[in-house]
Amino acid sequence: MLVVGDVITDVVARHAGPLAAGTDTTASIRTVAGGAGANVACWAAHRGAADVRLLGRVGTDAAAWHERELVIQGVRPQLVVDPLAPTGTVICMVDGGSAAERTFLTDSGASGRLGPSDWSDALLDGVARLHLSGYLLFSESSRALVTVALEAARSRGVPVSLDPASAGFLAGLGAERFLALVEGVDVLLPSRDEACLLTGLADAAEAAAELSLRVPLVVAKQGHEGAVVARKGKVRARVPAAPATPRDTTGAGDAFTGAFLAALLAGAGPEDAAAEGCRAGARAVERVGGRPPLPG
Repeated sequence: MLVVGDVITDVVARHAGPLAAGTDTTASIRTVAGGAGANVACWAAHRGAADVRLLGRVGTDAAAWHERELVIQGVRPQLVVDPLAPTGTVICMVDGGSAAERTFLTDSGASGRLGPSDWSDALLDGVARLHLSGYLLFSESSRALVTVALEAARSRGVPVSLDPASAGFLAGLGAERFLALVEGVDVLLPSRDEACLLTGLADAAEAAAELSLRVPLVVAKQGHEGAVVARKGKVRARVPAAPATPRDTTGAGDAFTGAFLAALLAGAGPEDAAAEGCRAGARAVERVGGRPPLPG
């Protein structure tokens, strides 16, 4: 499995009360390895997918650290080191309330400069599935890479999945432009908000069904409400969430996606794969940061 996407340094700040403007707010702060693409790769490897590879772009400031963090998780990194831009950084502000909801401040840095020159068709040698992080669609350079990668995968018969990644950035890009860019993808894994934004529908299940008229398999992630599996314009399954006590919801959707794709590769059907995704998402929200626990 090859994942193409963002490798990011996450600064996670968990604050117990409301932010106090103009002064201090007490918080627990940790710096951890993150990035939607990198997180998906790590959760796929954690779920047992063999030979998970990751193409991403980082700065010289943190290249060695990110490579070590990926290798420890069982991922084979193919990192391009950018001599001009620093590694992307995200400030993750996590509400200390029961939902542990997070708000991101994002500087894509080197990650947003991933482009066609970083791609080689040889990256698909031996690959059974290509997964693209939706963050690739939010910069001109990486959008061009998506086009090249999709064409290469299509020519080799390699199925492609994509996670839209960010409702905020998606709103700026526009639904129709997004759907045109992902034409040829066989699995779409939006969040509830992303599915609704892409269709203009208020109900996530209806939105997933609508999207499945354009993408063969749509799995809409709905947080504590589980997931919806849709094909050919109809909801085929509603998968319940696994119980969890949230500490940090950062990366929960990435965990779902990684485990879902690993299960698909192992031969599971979409409903069973979605159940695996829900279990991984539950594990993710009980941890700080977006990566799975280390092996052993």
